[in-house]
Amino acid sequence: MGKQPSAWITTQQKKRWPLMILLLLSLSTLMAFLIRSTFDSCSNGSINNVGNFIREGQEEEKGGTHHQVNHNDEAPTPNPLDFMKSKLVLLVSHELSLSGGPLLLMELAFLLREVGADVVWVTNQKQTESDDIIYSLEHKMLNRGVQVFSAKGQEAIDAALKADLVVLNTAVAGKWLDAVLKEHVADVLPKVLWWIHEMRGHYFKLEYVKHLPLVGGAMIDSHTTANYWKNRTRERLGIKMPETYVVHLGNSKELMEVAENRVAKRVLCEHVRESLGVKNEDLVFALINSVSRGKGQDLFLRSFHESLKLIQERKLKVPPIHAVIVGSDMNAQTKFETELRNFVSQNNMQGRVHFVNKTLTVAPYLASIDVLVQNSQARGECFGRITIEAMAFQLPVLGTAAGGTMEIVVNGTTSLLHPAGKEGVMPLSNNIVKLATNVEKRLTMGKRGYERVKERFLEHHMSERIAKVLKEILLHKAKRHSES
Repeated sequence: MGKQPSAWITTQQKKRWPLMILLLLSLSTLMAFLIRSTFDSCSNGSINNVGNFIREGQEEEKGGTHHQVNHNDEAPTPNPLDFMKSKLVLLVSHELSLSGGPLLLMELAFLLREVGADVVWVTNQKQTESDDIIYSLEHKMLNRGVQVFSAKGQEAIDAALKADLVVLNTAVAGKWLDAVLKEHVADVLPKVLWWIHEMRGHYFKLEYVKHLPLVGGAMIDSHTTANYWKNRTRERLGIKMPETYVVHLGNSKELMEVAENRVAKRVLCEHVRESLGVKNEDLVFALINSVSRGKGQDLFLRSFHESLKLIQERKLKVPPIHAVIVGSDMNAQTKFETELRNFVSQNNMQGRVHFVNKTLTVAPYLASIDVLVQNSQARGECFGRITIEAMAFQLPVLGTAAGGTMEIVVNGTTSLLHPAGKEGVMPLSNNIVKLATNVEKRLTMGKRGYERVKERFLEHHMSERIAKVLKEILLHKAKRHSES
């Protein structure tokens, strides 16, 4: 079992990543890899991008024979975003970090660059001191042809005035409008698409969203969140939402290629499990999200502890089970994370609970676990991208019955849901035991989840949905221009 009490990915484990890549490359007759890496998350909290992984080559094993899929024979399909070619798009992010909002906006930037759009990025709240993560993410964008400007410079103002489309990312980004554009705000609002991801009440401040009724439109990741914003803005702020579009997200092609490649998954699984001190036959339940009270790591660990007691009390014959928390911050050492570690120590679970530093690359961990736990609290996730990523890896999901999760999974078919809050601790514990003792149920749920992803949560599905919204915003802008 686990030999590392702290259960961190250490510098020694960092050295294993190159070995893993070499092993993967030794399978070159089966596949080719494209590695876009920046930093290694196994070291000093920086990010590991070993994992935009497989570009081509997918092995099919039937009756002992091997068949190489030739992707070049497939007819290219039109990109629904082709109409954005040569359009100038300004993307305004409230911050640049490994959190969901900025990463989603970066993904939109790359989708637009693929079709030949001119894309400019500004970060409104940026640290003055050097930051490895910001440096890495900015250079990733620059390498993909995205221009990165200062949020408060004349270049940003000029870009906003000339742009065909301006995307504000998250409610907090609204502060940028008055602070930077000043007298030009009214000229820019008709071509603004406001992409909102927040589900917390403290974001409903007039200083953030006072211009919301006048923008070209709002784009929100789930119907639950869209309804919440519609009601809260009216009741709390007395303002009306603009035309609002719900756009469910999709998995990137790169992630799907890893998820569908058995060789890659096996190598990743072996490497990660070795680094954690987990045996191949053990069962791993993982929560992959930034460590914070709202994400429910504390309640997950309580449920996990209860499940260990249930297994012992009922004398159930199951492989050793482990809990993995991916999303820690070795440098921050927050009060909440200290509480988590103390709980693990107090209940002698050091060999069963493993903390992994936050990372941009989730594929290695999805390849190495058996069940994803999505335990976001209160109103839940706005959408929950990690849920569809896990389903792509044919993993069953244990999730809170709240927020966007309810629009992704099918309870009893692809997942087992439990209530948010303390009342969900025992139901989640029972669900952990239920999946730990039923291999067939785990496999069937995982397969059904994968099928659901293929039906509605792929990159091309998301591109089609976003394309419809962008066309509406551009049409709306043109109509306003003709009327003025």
